[in-house]
Amino acid sequence: MPESVYRALATVAGLRKGHTTAGEPEPVGPVPEQVVQATLPHLSEVVADMVRLQRLTGCRPAEVCILRPCDVDTSGDVWVYRPESHKTEHHGRERVICIGPKAQDVLRPYLLREKESYCFVPAESERKRLAERHERRRTPLSCGNRPGTNRRRRPKKQPGNRYTTGSYRRAIHRAVDLANRERNGHGLLPKLSPNRLRHSAATEIRRQFGLEAAQVTLGHATADVSQIYAERDLSLAVEIMRKIG
Repeated sequence: MPESVYRALATVAGLRKGHTTAGEPEPVGPVPEQVVQATLPHLSEVVADMVRLQRLTGCRPAEVCILRPCDVDTSGDVWVYRPESHKTEHHGRERVICIGPKAQDVLRPYLLREKESYCFVPAESERKRLAERHERRRTPLSCGNRPGTNRRRRPKKQPGNRYTTGSYRRAIHRAVDLANRERNGHGLLPKLSPNRLRHSAATEIRRQFGLEAAQVTLGHATADVSQIYAERDLSLAVEIMRKIG
């Protein structure tokens, strides 16, 4: 398009809440802990651990999806995770995620793989899901389908080497749907999304340690700061995760 069109569009002000007839999206809020606990049994083991890790650390969905062993410094009592890429890297900011004892217990088994491979792998999750499904099988092997016989030889989609934010979100939504089917219309669970897990962590941190602590721990800073302030922020985040993460 002509440059003049781009410049004209760039000068258009954004929509202001309550000042237009456009539909207003519902604000993303925290999710009750009982909803998380009711959803976990319906998730695969791998995705359930992703949910637990995100809930404890408050990291972004993309940050839990791209986590690799080589990005985690395990030398201290509180581990430090520096994602290979993150939302605010184009502003020149470093993203540091502190991992406390509870989250370490969740993550530890996934650090035993190749250093540059992703910790949470959809193909591995699918293998575990099928194995669990086979263990619950009641039909004798002499009857019905044998394992693997009812699959397509060349499926259009195959599990990849890591989750995307979309596949991670869809896996959680499917688990909520399964949980609600069991409830038969009684006390249905609300939709649970990865961003709501992050908001839950932020709410808990702010309630216990204050607004600044939540901004520091979740990487909500809006401007670059000096190295002195960066060190102070990291120390505060480490102390918070030592207590709650």
